[in-house]
Amino acid sequence: MGGEPHAQPSCPADAEPIPAPLASWTARAPLTAGTDAAKLDSARIMPGRAVDLALAATPEVHYAVRPENPGGSVSHGGMVAFTVEAAGTYRVAISSAAWLDVVRDGVSLVSVAHGRGPACSGIRKMVDFALKPGGYVLQVAGNGQPSIGVLVTRID
Repeated sequence: MGGEPHAQPSCPADAEPIPAPLASWTARAPLTAGTDAAKLDSARIMPGRAVDLALAATPEVHYAVRPENPGGSVSHGGMVAFTVEAAGTYRVAISSAAWLDVVRDGVSLVSVAHGRGPACSGIRKMVDFALKPGGYVLQVAGNGQPSIGVLVTRID
């Protein structure tokens, strides 16, 4: 006796709206990730503005800091730079279960919280970091697809 195929959950037309700090998720702009530190000037994101990030094959990426989970030869990854103007808690939201690191001055920062995105939003994973003003690198590693939705936004 065969089992029922695993059904995808359906989202009602009146699903809860995406919370305000994540609102730009539905209007993502295309961006190509950097594959090494020299290519980060053209791979910059603005906090509060979501992107569809085109990734490279993992063997082509030379991360600023080796990710704890870099992914295999058939996975995808890349980096983007971003600047924080005001200290606070910043959330990194992504559309898959890829590994992510926020790096500053050659050190991967420790997250302060993590969880899943709002139901029916398309956000799969959210990771929060306490950030001070300055420049950062977001590293995405081990993604199964050649692109990923990404948003960095201040939540407090």
